[in-house]
Amino acid sequence: MDAIEMIKERRSVRKYKPTKVARETMKEIIEIARWAPSWANYQIARYTLVDSDEIIKKLATDGVKGFVYNIKTLENAQGVAVLSFVKGKSGKLNVDKDEYATSKANVWEVFDAGIACQTFCLAAHAKGVGTCIFGVIDEASISQIVGLPEEETVAALIVYGYEDGQHPAATPRKGVDEIVRFV
Repeated sequence: MDAIEMIKERRSVRKYKPTKVARETMKEIIEIARWAPSWANYQIARYTLVDSDEIIKKLATDGVKGFVYNIKTLENAQGVAVLSFVKGKSGKLNVDKDEYATSKANVWEVFDAGIACQTFCLAAHAKGVGTCIFGVIDEASISQIVGLPEEETVAALIVYGYEDGQHPAATPRKGVDEIVRFV
């Protein structure tokens, strides 16, 4: 599968077969995802992979702010990646100083996490594993549930597993002329 095909064919998957993704497969996905670019190559993305049914249920009850859509997806999830990032690095040229090199300040951390998230999802897709990114989350609760180190914060939950059912069709996209401008 080439890169363009992967980008066009990857979908948010919300229904999964009752089959766990092998930890070795997940390590292969992380092996690919770790190549995501990051500010000054600080590589701040971290992946806590949860395949325990008990912890996934706890994430459903305490980690998604009661958002029914996310709870329903977690009910048949076989795995969840807690994408987190190391705070206080991205956006700085010298991590030992408090000054940022960009007016975006520490917001650049979220940008780096987004790149890592997309890379993870494309790598999973290439390995036949479906994903769905959750943004409606309770970061503090998730951090506590999975025991994140203090220097990290949660960026997103990525539910993963083997797709069950028909691959969703692409949703309509805006035309190129609607989203591009030349100066």
